[in-house]
Amino acid sequence: MNVQNEAILRRDLAAAYRLAALFGWDDTLYTHFSVRLPGVEPRFLINPFGLMFEEIRASDLIVVDMHGRVVEGNADYNVAGFTIHSAVHMARADAHCVIHTHTLAGMAVAAADNGLAQLNQISAEFHQRVGYHTYEGIALDLGERERLVASLGDNIALMLRHHGLLSVGASVADAIYVMYYLNKACEIQIAASSLRGIREMPNDLSVHACEQFQACEWQRQLVWEAWLRKLERECPEYKD
Repeated sequence: MNVQNEAILRRDLAAAYRLAALFGWDDTLYTHFSVRLPGVEPRFLINPFGLMFEEIRASDLIVVDMHGRVVEGNADYNVAGFTIHSAVHMARADAHCVIHTHTLAGMAVAAADNGLAQLNQISAEFHQRVGYHTYEGIALDLGERERLVASLGDNIALMLRHHGLLSVGASVADAIYVMYYLNKACEIQIAASSLRGIREMPNDLSVHACEQFQACEWQRQLVWEAWLRKLERECPEYKD
């Protein structure tokens, strides 16, 4: 594998962790993001267990293979994280990056009977693009992997019932963009739940708005570059 490619992926994934800390998505040592490494043997980068998101640097990330072996690095990983991330990386060739969070809004909406509601322009981006996975306890059973990817299907995101959110993307930039706006849609839904007479968007309008968003996905890279500039101002050491 090209060493330069791995260095770029390390930088990008470390940036995602630092952004998550700035966004308030961290859950002490828990939750995890990963990115697949190019090469013949399937492997991915993931955070070492024991570091908070605000501490993670590119050099801290460890390399894990699909058998759960740490092949690069001197730290352990979150076992549930391996179950979740290996499942997606083995099943979805297009899902190069996987992001999983335990945000307050995400966990709340994941517990709602109907899941994500079509309440606003932001939620419309996810119309018929979110799967739902039934909670089975902490994801320590490798047998859950098959069921998890079946729940994800070809969607860009997954609501883990009673657990949290998961997003996937062709790049770190894509996956964190999806998570940012999915979580924002959840926050809006929680805020709107205190109102009387909530009006959901008609299905045809949700479909139309979703198509408009998909036509503008090139803008995700601009958002990513803006976020990287923010990190350069606030915590440039993430690249170390």
